[in-house]
Amino acid sequence: MTMKSLFRFSVLVGACLASTALWAEPAVVFDMGGKFDKSFNEAAYNGMEKWKKETGKKYLEFEISNESQREQALRRMAEKGASPIIGIGFGQASAVEKLAKEFPKLKFAIIDMVVDLPNVESVVFKEQEGSFLVGALASMASKSGKVGFVGGMDIPLIRKFQCGYEQGAKFVNPKAEVFANMTGTTGAAWNDPARGGELAKAQFAKGADVVFAAAGGTGMGVYQAAKDSKKLAIGVDSNQNHLQPGTMLTSMVKGVDVAVYNTAKAHKPGVTVLGLKEGGVGYALDTHNAALVTADMKKKLEAAKADIISGKIKVADYMADNACKY
Repeated sequence: MTMKSLFRFSVLVGACLASTALWAEPAVVFDMGGKFDKSFNEAAYNGMEKWKKETGKKYLEFEISNESQREQALRRMAEKGASPIIGIGFGQASAVEKLAKEFPKLKFAIIDMVVDLPNVESVVFKEQEGSFLVGALASMASKSGKVGFVGGMDIPLIRKFQCGYEQGAKFVNPKAEVFANMTGTTGAAWNDPARGGELAKAQFAKGADVVFAAAGGTGMGVYQAAKDSKKLAIGVDSNQNHLQPGTMLTSMVKGVDVAVYNTAKAHKPGVTVLGLKEGGVGYALDTHNAALVTADMKKKLEAAKADIISGKIKVADYMADNACKY
């Protein structure tokens, strides 16, 4: 190799290294449903956009369209040297674990699942606590004593929502009936509003007058069905009260945006658990549902919230307490 060709080779190698190892800014891989699902993924997107606005920096992103793309997308980010690399959703756990082992010098994070590695930050939520509160509110608002639940993919995480919701509904009305359906068993269950609408209508036909959807984009069909049927719906993850104002009783909000923002800003390896006490979950009150939630309802909800935080009310966790087995 001549001196001239050696120089060219060195420049080429240097350029490749710069492109793969010097990004040093965050990356996010959104899960099924896309970053504008008006729910879980969109909350994560909002968190990254807040980070971008505050820092003036850029971040890498990718929206998967099928489950096989998870590992490929995370690998692409790792090869570019992005850090931290944030996987949105429990479904990315195995891919995050694999890539975190292959790239131990990079930082990784996952939302809604635990990956126990020294370079991974895992953020999980006490969904049962927020779901308990919206279940309690559903029973307060119900005139029939019958409420419904429409889940997305039938997995333990969504059963966790269902279990908390049922506990809250029966805390207010021990005789309450709770109808529940899951949309499916694959990732497509997160983005099937037509099926969500069908399930909600079936529950309304059985007498339910409030339905809680924990189903990502599928929830859009539930909310439309509630509006069409002149019933009430409850949103999830993001504040969705504005989607069908007047028939959205509330939303069970998760601080996914806050979790993603905090991770992008200051990655902390280990497990972070966010519940009512930490402000990680809650229920949404705004101008869109002000007429539906009375002062007395709010007072009772706040009392229940305080009792959960203090430990006076213990909300069973489907995934840990052998509760609500279906």
